[in-house]
Amino acid sequence: MRALFRWAHKVRHIKHDPTAGVENPARPKNEGFKPWNEEDVCSYEQRWPLGTRQRVWLDVLLYTGLRRGDSTRLGRQHVRHGTATLTTEKTGTVVSLPILPVLQRTLDAGPCGDLTYIVGAKGQPFAKEAFGNVFRDAAREAGVSKSAHGLRKIAATRCAENGATVPQMNAIFGWTGERMALHYIEAANRKKMAADAMHKLMNENRTSIVAPEGKVRHSGQKDQ
Repeated sequence: MRALFRWAHKVRHIKHDPTAGVENPARPKNEGFKPWNEEDVCSYEQRWPLGTRQRVWLDVLLYTGLRRGDSTRLGRQHVRHGTATLTTEKTGTVVSLPILPVLQRTLDAGPCGDLTYIVGAKGQPFAKEAFGNVFRDAAREAGVSKSAHGLRKIAATRCAENGATVPQMNAIFGWTGERMALHYIEAANRKKMAADAMHKLMNENRTSIVAPEGKVRHSGQKDQ
């Protein structure tokens, strides 16, 4: 609306721009696409075993960390000496991703296409929008109500929890700067620190005493 009224005022269709000085509405804060968790991955793998095209979809996304649009373009022509090199669609960043053994096993089992690993029922490549829809259907059939992008999030979480650095994560996911990588690294650090420090909630100096009636009485507590 702002652009429309600016144009209308510029060409003198209106005398005053009613959007002038109007602030943009506050956008709700949320986490965006829900990240997958390890239970989701297990459920999907059980429903779609090796040898199904749906399993190829999952493993290409999970073990490359590519966005949905880039994953649908990835094929054998991008792989040299075990490393896939691709220019990402969104940012134009070149990423070089070694094909992990777990992914190679899935690709060997197939089915894959001639130019793209990810294909439909008739071996056809997908547009990214169409792939997003069929992948969502496959996930729901496995009991997972999440999207393809959520797999990129669990891939980043795995990297961070396994000690990947900011430059390493940027190299894998095609990010620039530190913001995105630090988001996952800080979350992983918080999880680890909480696990390491949770015992500190205990009061080591407080002991429990069993009263004659069988009731538990803490030290320093008077009998009623």
